[in-house]
Amino acid sequence: MAAMVTTATQTPITFEAPPESIAQTASRPTGRHDVPTSINYYKDPGDGSLPMPIIIADNTVKNERPHIPQRVVVHDVTGEEDKYALDSHGFQFLRHASQLSGLPAFQDEDLVKDRYYPESVELLKDITGASRVFIFDHKTRCGPSNWHKLGKGNRSSRGPLLRAHVDQSYDGAELVLRRWFPEEADELVKRRYQIINLWRPIKPVLEDPLAVADATSIADSDLVAASIIYPRDRDETWTIKPHARHRWHFKYGQRPDEVLLIKCFDSDAAVPARRAPHSAFENAEEAGGESRESIETRALVFYD
Repeated sequence: MAAMVTTATQTPITFEAPPESIAQTASRPTGRHDVPTSINYYKDPGDGSLPMPIIIADNTVKNERPHIPQRVVVHDVTGEEDKYALDSHGFQFLRHASQLSGLPAFQDEDLVKDRYYPESVELLKDITGASRVFIFDHKTRCGPSNWHKLGKGNRSSRGPLLRAHVDQSYDGAELVLRRWFPEEADELVKRRYQIINLWRPIKPVLEDPLAVADATSIADSDLVAASIIYPRDRDETWTIKPHARHRWHFKYGQRPDEVLLIKCFDSDAAVPARRAPHSAFENAEEAGGESRESIETRALVFYD
């Protein structure tokens, strides 16, 4: 199947007045759909030991870190999208159509880097006012939710991650910065910088949607630094301990023109939201459907 590329003409808009062409074609049910479900948290042994690292090698992810499911209600933001913003909650929903459409286009590495990266950079600049944005990674997910258990080569079948996490810890964010900008890092860390994910459905999401937590409901004491080990490098992320105060949100039936920005790190300790944990989750009412298709880009965002 040929990759689909169109010309994107609109700029990001709020959710108060969707374009007529989108409103006419939407098949999503109306109303809000809060979902009782479970979020998988880190099972802390309580002995002060470090979490078991995730090992990535030979196109295989080995993740045997213990987790514990916690019952929560994930609240649907439909109709209230504009209440949430990066600095106040750690996430933000936007309406923005990509030039690319369909899974084959988003699986084409060259096409994604040539066409999708630049439009994502401009979107992030428009929303944040940043002076410089650098996309350092992207991941396309279209596999089953049990992809971690598929054994050797499971990265090729990457699906949703049903565990609460943040992609970078505070120290892990600086590891990323120094990896990509070794000559500039000493100066860049003196100014505000962020890591922001741009998450987009490739087709409307019903199976295994993505939940994001209100950053202000997650205390630093709920965060546990955890390593990802590669053959010649390492990353450090946050895994999350459960607590009843946590507030989780998602957008029911999220479409490809509805993107979610997730702040993974902010060097400005004065803002209310420095990092937003996130996790895929199961919606029992939509179980058994087609595997979720989505793409996330990860960006370093700099300010003068």
